[in-house]
Amino acid sequence: MSKLYATESGRQIPTLGEELTVRRRARKELTLPATRGDARLYVLAASRRGNTLPLRLAINGTEQPSIEPGGPSYRWYERVVPASRLVVGRNRFEFWTDSHAMDAWSLAVEYGHPASRSWVSIDLGQTWRRDRIGHLHIAPGEYVARVRLEEGHDPAPQTVVPASSEQPDVDVIRTLVPQEALGPGVVLDRVRALATWTSRAWRYRNERQGEQYAPWDPLTILAWGRDDLGHNDRLPIAMCMHYTIVFVSACASVGISARPVVLADDPNGFRGHFAAEVWLPDLRRWIYVDPNEDAIFSTSGYPMSVAEIRSAGPDLSRFVAWGPGHTFQSRSPGMRRWIRDVFLSGLCFRHRGAWPYADFTVRPDRLPPAHGVAAYSELDLVWEARDLTEGFGMFRYFADDDWFVSQPMTVDDRT
Repeated sequence: MSKLYATESGRQIPTLGEELTVRRRARKELTLPATRGDARLYVLAASRRGNTLPLRLAINGTEQPSIEPGGPSYRWYERVVPASRLVVGRNRFEFWTDSHAMDAWSLAVEYGHPASRSWVSIDLGQTWRRDRIGHLHIAPGEYVARVRLEEGHDPAPQTVVPASSEQPDVDVIRTLVPQEALGPGVVLDRVRALATWTSRAWRYRNERQGEQYAPWDPLTILAWGRDDLGHNDRLPIAMCMHYTIVFVSACASVGISARPVVLADDPNGFRGHFAAEVWLPDLRRWIYVDPNEDAIFSTSGYPMSVAEIRSAGPDLSRFVAWGPGHTFQSRSPGMRRWIRDVFLSGLCFRHRGAWPYADFTVRPDRLPPAHGVAAYSELDLVWEARDLTEGFGMFRYFADDDWFVSQPMTVDDRT
């Protein structure tokens, strides 16, 4: 039993973090109950390339052991906090580093919190403000730092909100998908047609190849990916999660139930992935579909689930069935290496989470602004129950096998 305490939802913007210095310090406040055991502090931060200075930390005014650099990308840093360092009520966590320039550490920020419990100081902690945090002094926000106590229970996982054929722009998406996906016909054949269509819609581009993340809007993703032109005429980042958003929305447009899933080797790994699960009514089961690589796994003639793929061993090449989109995507040497070393080796299937919303055009305000950096951070994600003790304690929702295999909720169920 344990419970996570957080005041943000993990929708951080990597390019607008809080750059820390000697003078520029960050404070996060979390209200905690009494605890008898040690707590765990989770901090999402990035150490700049070449930095050797530690991230310094104080809890309720007492400095704690520093955090050593772990890499230039945002990642989770975990620290055990003795119960004696915490108080009942408001607890202050302060962060800084020993550099005089903004060239050492960046703390993740989620913006849009007018009543935030995060403050910044630019005078060595003598005065604090919370109306304009972030290194560009933009707006109120919350630093991404969380605490897990041994006492209590996390809330039950939320039910995945399905995409509906009645949501905005679905009629437009339906006019774009291939004729063979419209039906009638075997659902799996229609799914394969949609996966191929999605995979060939644009060339994969990650944060090393593009400049700005495409929003989680299927028609915008298709347009930006096709034209290689995004916001402010910049080269867009349109990668695995964007293929999944388009694919899930396309499935909804033709009456097929699908949901996004995230895959990871560990919460800080670069070997994560974002793909889809599709409900096959005739088999009454969820199967894995990769609309980026145009891939479906099968054994003895039956399409496989994520759990079956995970248990299939370290060589998945004998189970994969590629569609025509795979040839288009694998032209890149980097993509071919990723397929060989991460995808077909099974590394990215070690941990699975579900993104609980599939209605991307209905509530764009609850979608991440820049998902795709090294570490997963969104609190909405629902992970498998075993992941709580396997390094994913910075999340809130965990579900058993029954949750992941249950029949999808329909639009009638939702209303």
